[in-house]
Amino acid sequence: MTADHAQDRMLAVRNPATGAVLDHVHDHSAEQAAAMVDAAAAGFRAWRGTTPRQRSEVLMAAFHGMREQAQRLRDLIVAENGKSQADAAAEVSYAAEFFRWYAEEAVRSPGDYTEAPAGGVRNVVTRHPVGVAVLITPWNFPAAMATRKIGPALAAGCAVLLKPASETPLTAFAIAEILTEAGVPEGVVQVAASSSASRVVTAWLADDRVRKLSFTGSTGVGRRLLAHCAERVVNTSMELGGNAPFIVTSGADIDAAVDGAMLAKFRNGGQACTAANRFYIHQDVLGEFTEKFGARIAQLRVGDPASGADIGPMITEQAAQEIRGLIRRATEQGAVIAAQAVLPEGANSAFLTPTLLTGVPLDAEILSEEIFGPVAPVVAWTDLDAVIALANAAEVGLSAYVYAGKLQTAMKIAERLEAGMVGVNRGIVSDPSAPFGGVKQAGIGREGGSFGMEEFTEVQYLSVDWS
Repeated sequence: MTADHAQDRMLAVRNPATGAVLDHVHDHSAEQAAAMVDAAAAGFRAWRGTTPRQRSEVLMAAFHGMREQAQRLRDLIVAENGKSQADAAAEVSYAAEFFRWYAEEAVRSPGDYTEAPAGGVRNVVTRHPVGVAVLITPWNFPAAMATRKIGPALAAGCAVLLKPASETPLTAFAIAEILTEAGVPEGVVQVAASSSASRVVTAWLADDRVRKLSFTGSTGVGRRLLAHCAERVVNTSMELGGNAPFIVTSGADIDAAVDGAMLAKFRNGGQACTAANRFYIHQDVLGEFTEKFGARIAQLRVGDPASGADIGPMITEQAAQEIRGLIRRATEQGAVIAAQAVLPEGANSAFLTPTLLTGVPLDAEILSEEIFGPVAPVVAWTDLDAVIALANAAEVGLSAYVYAGKLQTAMKIAERLEAGMVGVNRGIVSDPSAPFGGVKQAGIGREGGSFGMEEFTEVQYLSVDWS
């Protein structure tokens, strides 16, 4: 293929529920990606010169723009991602809040002014925008993953190059349009869709003017990107895989625990890095929990989310097939399918039956893999120290959940868990005002809260002669 023809490549975006082509977007080449850095560098020079108040007002306008276009964004997410209408609407609301939060944070950049202990010197500590930032986002939350990175980057004064997942680029382009309408200058926010993420990202990271990489995705890809960034010592933030334990004690409110389990497991059809992956239920309440949880699972409506279903398709047929393999191998090892929802007649192979597995052996593959789908494997426990050891055995520690009757008991368990975020008697942990991120191989850095903006800044210290 010639260079000229490469410029004209298009990428088809499909609806995973129907297989229909929704739209075509430019399939960016390495040359096009490299040229985008020129515009970003120019945009950065202009944007960093704006005042915090100006950046704040632009972000607030973007927040209102997202609110005004909430239905359009919801429908885009439903169509290209396949999540339910309720989940998509909740994501749009959540995503918009990052623009509002960082509109408020933009005017509160931290600093320090102290006298040196020996005297005669004043220490002035300030923060400056890191520069041109590359943002790589996944398909499972196409709006929220973008705004959670774009918001703090713009608030800090950075320009951004966004590479959304090839499965869900339409939402990213729509958000970029909203930002332009809100007053973001040319070149400051650019989006590149590509059938080859490495083609685009490699071109960006090869440029010395790119100073930051913020990535959300799998731990395996994160490792490779960290190695790539090490060549130029690029500032990195990584939000990687999860394998969240969900612990229920004998004293827990079981109805509340089931409500929390439905949220923690089935939001976005289980396709979330924070999704509960391993359910550790105390033996004394195992029967009650599994009966009530199974009944709720069986009631889930599976189908095209455009028709109002609770659970849509997996993002691809291959993803669904891999999860079916996990279920099959678990049952071959002794697990029992205790409850399932009903697949609609004629559903394509991207649809997967929400499933409750009981009697799952501790060495089952499904307990060590991030399922990323609507399957809940349950393990009984009696010894607290042993179950905490099991919960902490994963190589990643992004999120965890604890349900216990006494708050004190829940807090004591939560503080022993090796996870960056713990839901204590609740089934959701994400909030724009809080630091999102994990420990161990779940990532580096935090997104959200005041921490999120700091990730896009560099500290500068001025030593001032005061004698």
